[in-house]
Amino acid sequence: MTGPAKAANDSSPTARSEGLSAGLGTIEGYLRTLPGSPGVYRMLDRKGDALYVGKARNLRRRVAAYTQVGKQPLRLLRMIAATRSMEFVVTRSEVEALLLEANLIKRLRPRYNVLLRDDKTFPHILITGDHGFPQITKHRGAESRAGRYFGPFASAGAVNRTITALQRAFLLRNCTDSVFSNRTRPCLQYQIKRCSAPCVGYVDEAGYAEQVEEASAFLAGRSAAVQERFGRAMVDASDRLDFETAARYRDRIRALSAIQAHQDINVEGIGDADAMAAFQAGGQTCIQVYFFRAGRNYGTRAYFPNHDAAQNEGEVLSAFVAQFYDDKRPPKMVLLSHQPEEIELLTEALTLRADRKVDLAVPRRGDKRRLIDHAGANAREALARRLAETSAQSKLLAGVAGAFDLDGPPDRIEVYDNSHISGTHPVGAMIVAGPEGFRKTAYRKFNIKGPVSPGDDYAMMREVLTRRFARALKENPDQDGADWPDLVLIDGGLGQTSVAAEVLEELGITDVPVVGIAKGPDRDAGRERFFLPGRDAFSLEPRDPVLYYLQRLRDEAHRFAIGSHRARRGKDVGRSPIDEIPGIGPRRKKALLLRFGAAKAVARASLEDLESVDGISRAVAKKIYEHFHGDTG
Repeated sequence: MTGPAKAANDSSPTARSEGLSAGLGTIEGYLRTLPGSPGVYRMLDRKGDALYVGKARNLRRRVAAYTQVGKQPLRLLRMIAATRSMEFVVTRSEVEALLLEANLIKRLRPRYNVLLRDDKTFPHILITGDHGFPQITKHRGAESRAGRYFGPFASAGAVNRTITALQRAFLLRNCTDSVFSNRTRPCLQYQIKRCSAPCVGYVDEAGYAEQVEEASAFLAGRSAAVQERFGRAMVDASDRLDFETAARYRDRIRALSAIQAHQDINVEGIGDADAMAAFQAGGQTCIQVYFFRAGRNYGTRAYFPNHDAAQNEGEVLSAFVAQFYDDKRPPKMVLLSHQPEEIELLTEALTLRADRKVDLAVPRRGDKRRLIDHAGANAREALARRLAETSAQSKLLAGVAGAFDLDGPPDRIEVYDNSHISGTHPVGAMIVAGPEGFRKTAYRKFNIKGPVSPGDDYAMMREVLTRRFARALKENPDQDGADWPDLVLIDGGLGQTSVAAEVLEELGITDVPVVGIAKGPDRDAGRERFFLPGRDAFSLEPRDPVLYYLQRLRDEAHRFAIGSHRARRGKDVGRSPIDEIPGIGPRRKKALLLRFGAAKAVARASLEDLESVDGISRAVAKKIYEHFHGDTG
């Protein structure tokens, strides 16, 4: 049977059986002439399109395994049934086969392989080496131009921010060579103090070369020495009463601190490394990749490879790593969250690709393990957002209605959270979501007026809900319309939920369901407990998309609450933020300002950066860090 008649019957058991027989016949036909050497094979459909690309240490043995039908999962049985021809490439080693396999997968994108969908090249920073006054610029693609390349960075935004900060700190030009050669007066970059104007001779070649060397040293990981020198120069200028020069160095220190503020996480002694963590849920996988060069974090990016739902993290990660480095040079170290398949072979392949030794490791303890755990948490959050955004909103809302026994899918969900630090600057927050997603114009913040005891979350929640619904009743006594909630979600456990129910009852509101969402044991996301008045607490299935949606709502409320709290705290300008930290006297305050340039830069600094300041012990650094980043929920 051929053509349309066969296509019409492909779904019948007889057609599937005939397809499998035909596919097996095709595979068996190649076995007689296949060598027992390493190589790559392609399975093709009737149109000649690639179904699958695989590598083998022994081609004959590997292809023969497909004829053992009883050992194949359903996914591979479908692939075998669709196979109508095969192609083979013999290689000198299994390592070469692995590299060729990764290249062909990226080029052909076969249906049954794990596919890396985002394979864009990463941006770098280039300080050119073919001009007397080097240019600093963003670069993508082949490193064909003479100069020093720094990267990769996770995004163009990260490169742009870094270049802007480097210009402020080291006054390097970013104009093209043609623009440089035709200037007769300084451009705007000089006016805003981002360039030293070498185009018109305001700095000679030797002086500019010193600026270039300082920038290169900073990018190469010798940032402490550069910042220390700037700090000494600032103090010396101040002692000479040359406050204009001191201010310039202060601004340069601030610019360098701004770069470090975007580091997110740092690991001492990591050097050049990529850290990759995989997280699976709902039949999908997110792989979060951190880029470290010269010990500095150049950003992170999340990937969502296509793969069969039955494949575990190790299988997906192994295929991902091979494809990821197909067109880019691996760093000296690659840290992984799960043991990949054939790790020794993968290590050998990356070493060959890099033309130097590359270490693949799955850290079990220490700073590197904490880094992987951090990447894994980000992978989980990224996948949760993706599942929430890509799932049909109506289906999710119907799931919410089913989970909480609502009369129907809610059109307006209000989520409440509080934020404070040890009771200071308390703020309540409300976010709103519905069929169209988040309604950010409906978000509201509530500055707690009290009287409220420090840290009394129940009293804060009572005030927020009382103010919200008392006003709502005044404006809409009929309790209907688009501004009236169908569900109130509280970030908290039984206590907060009971307070919310009491407030609504006191106001005579009886038809608005209240649900509390609290993290499970050890605050483990994925084991949330839900609290409804008059009903036992319960949990949803860990892979339930509705759970991810509710987590997303809770996290958005938490983000908005923290942002509102920080904004309120920032308006308290009567004292320096550093003065608010217990145990920080004039000497330590001066050391912090010399190191970072400004109180805002201290607030953005990482724990490791704070520890590096003279006179700041680990305990004091932790106290400072927690003051700005600690438990605000």
